[in-house]
Amino acid sequence: MALRDIVKIGQENLRKKSKPVRDFDENLWELLDDMKQTMHQNDGMGLAAPQVAVLRRVVIVEVNGDFIELINPEIISQKGEDIEEEGCLSVGNFRGRVKRPYYITVKAYDRYGYQFTLQGEKWLARCICHEIDHLDGILFVDKSLDKDKYLKQGGKI
Repeated sequence: MALRDIVKIGQENLRKKSKPVRDFDENLWELLDDMKQTMHQNDGMGLAAPQVAVLRRVVIVEVNGDFIELINPEIISQKGEDIEEEGCLSVGNFRGRVKRPYYITVKAYDRYGYQFTLQGEKWLARCICHEIDHLDGILFVDKSLDKDKYLKQGGKI
């Protein structure tokens, strides 16, 4: 395992759309292990591959002590609405309120290529949605209800 550098807002490729994972091999496993170590080292709750300069549809989340790897994730249903503050390792110290679904069902693959579905609510749903947005080049500041405050503080979009 190795620590990887976190790509910050304004740096290359953070806004690009990620490509699906096709090979469930040692390279993917190394990426996942490195992402976990990098996330823990930076006190994150989740991390998407584009945040470590890899444009693949890979995310990890850790909420309430549960660690989850999601390869090629796709939200297949969502319900409700929840507004809470979010932050991001790629954005820095700014935190802003974002409206997300309260409850989601996501379809994904594990590191070995086995498909599964996962249901999550509140923080787990929020964290998964946040990380999946990264795979499409979307940052929480794009959706933040406090976007004006962020821009006034000199934030980059």
